[in-house]
Amino acid sequence: MTTDLSGALHRLTSRVRAFDTARPRAWDSTLTLFWTFAALVDASGGWRNTAADPTLPAWLVAATTLALAVPLYWRRSNPLAALTVMAAAALVSAASGAFLQAAYLQALPLFHLALGRPAGTLLRAAALLVPPLVVGAVRFPRGSWDQHIVPTLLAYALVALLGITVRSRRDERERAVRLAATAERARIAREMHDIIGHNLAVITGLADGGRYAAAKNPARAAQALDAIGTTSRTALSDLRRLLGVLREESDPAVRDPQPTLADLEPLIAGVREAGLPVHTELAPAAHALSTGAQLTVYRVVQEALTNTLKHAGEEATATVTLSVTEDAVVTTVTDTGTVPATPGQGQGLTGMRERAALYDGTLECGPPPNGGGWRVRLRIPREDSPS
Repeated sequence: MTTDLSGALHRLTSRVRAFDTARPRAWDSTLTLFWTFAALVDASGGWRNTAADPTLPAWLVAATTLALAVPLYWRRSNPLAALTVMAAAALVSAASGAFLQAAYLQALPLFHLALGRPAGTLLRAAALLVPPLVVGAVRFPRGSWDQHIVPTLLAYALVALLGITVRSRRDERERAVRLAATAERARIAREMHDIIGHNLAVITGLADGGRYAAAKNPARAAQALDAIGTTSRTALSDLRRLLGVLREESDPAVRDPQPTLADLEPLIAGVREAGLPVHTELAPAAHALSTGAQLTVYRVVQEALTNTLKHAGEEATATVTLSVTEDAVVTTVTDTGTVPATPGQGQGLTGMRERAALYDGTLECGPPPNGGGWRVRLRIPREDSPS
């Protein structure tokens, strides 16, 4: 029963918030009219039940009531100005002995001051709220003076604390959204680096090979041009898919499947066409890794081979091994280059380490134990292992 009531209240609150966001002026008008009507109903005669002077003229009561209710329309756009007008009306109400219940409506602009204005503004609000209470207690004493002032001030303090609490929660949500956006931008930057860096390296290798082959073997040069076209189209398609993520929701991106371990062979074939001999020893490992972890393996191999194309020299060769142990999947990319990549340069190695850490993996970069060349070793724990 309690759960059903809580769910119903949550749905009702969500609808009210949605209406408020879509039509703020309509909501402000509705709320102002509601409280104005309620205040005028009290001003028609009920105010005498709490008044210190029930003989006040009707026009004064009506004018004071409107001055306490109508400024609510500006409680969000200019809460301090609204509270100033209402506090002046509350001062008239207290000094005349009317003690209109509409004076408690000052809590609404006070809430919005705490919600969206600097903390120092609350001191100005206190300077506006206290005088009517003091004047009423002095002119029309009933019992001890603190009975007129302290309970009302405590109520206002609770309203201000509520506004501060809501503001803090809103700021936390906005901070979480900003952090998520930053993480997403970093992910997109890594993807763009991997796509552009690798495909440009392949295209450069193909172009260099085609230039040398053009004089002696035109057919081989034509094959290189075909491969350049294929690689370029693939890169363009990947970029369109990636940039589509940044579009508005009304123009959803085409979400092609991300690369997995099954795409390693086509990747390596493209590198071979670019002129780098690559030997492979690939054990079936898709069953041991999630799709995201497989993407990490793919991107690390892609980045390592791209670095080999860029830095290892024309005579270099590379070896890619993928092995499955009892508790992990180990991927190693080794080259025989004479000009190894320097750790820590650019976004590539940093991106590889971040990808590995995301799946509790480790990444080692450096010369192989037997010396010469460069080795990148990625170890990712198996998700189906007992540990």
